[in-house]
Amino acid sequence: MAAMLRLLPLLLILVPATLLLAPVQMAAMFVARPLARAIPVFWHRMALRLVGVRVHVQGEIPAGRPLLIVSNHVSWADILVLGSLMQLCFIAKSDMMAWPGINWLAWMQRTVFVKREDKRGSKAQAGTIAARLVEGDAMVLFAEGTTGDGIRLKPFKSALFGAVHHALETAHFSHVTVQPVALAYTRLNGLPLGRYHQTRAAWPGDIPLGPHLLTFVCGGAYDVEVVFGEAGDFALDTPRKKIADITRRRVRAAFASAIRMRPIALEKGDA
Repeated sequence: MAAMLRLLPLLLILVPATLLLAPVQMAAMFVARPLARAIPVFWHRMALRLVGVRVHVQGEIPAGRPLLIVSNHVSWADILVLGSLMQLCFIAKSDMMAWPGINWLAWMQRTVFVKREDKRGSKAQAGTIAARLVEGDAMVLFAEGTTGDGIRLKPFKSALFGAVHHALETAHFSHVTVQPVALAYTRLNGLPLGRYHQTRAAWPGDIPLGPHLLTFVCGGAYDVEVVFGEAGDFALDTPRKKIADITRRRVRAAFASAIRMRPIALEKGDA
């Protein structure tokens, strides 16, 4: 019963508010870009408040542009958490385009969809992201390519870091700022989640979204640590693989700070 009561605010407040805001957002995307960037921040903050997620920020939220934000990926809730902090857009797998309702929300967030398995098309996809960087959009890249278990940091895929070079080549920028960010779900109802209970928050991807979403929402109040690490300003002379490697080390350091434990568990073969 208590779990079902947690769904009521979403049904009675978030759903109607979304339907009211949707036409405003769709119009703003074409005629009022600043408003189109601001509405999602308001929506994400409202959603987090209704779900009961508390966000704790360490470090400086970047203000400069062009800006590529690179984060680890734990759960679908990462979208709400990061989207509540600043005006930004996400880079998501093209699979999301087939998710009813979610695809609509992602489109209104002005998400860029990519096919990570398409090696031949990675250059064109990086070019699309670069164009958005040039327009002034802060873009979020989940460089692991998939969600993790909330404990380990997976290797980063470097292909889409080519967006940094594309942006530098197509605009008169001396550099692009790459901001590492780490997310960690640390508490549930005030109690430490620890390793064993990370599955309450983490969504590894092999679990259907619907059941996990219900479990998350009905489970209680989460605390999430968001750590903005040491940003890097990269120019054309830095290879994309090196940018990915440097950024991963900085995300890893921020992740260690977020969960307050060292060393971080690594994937087999990681260095």
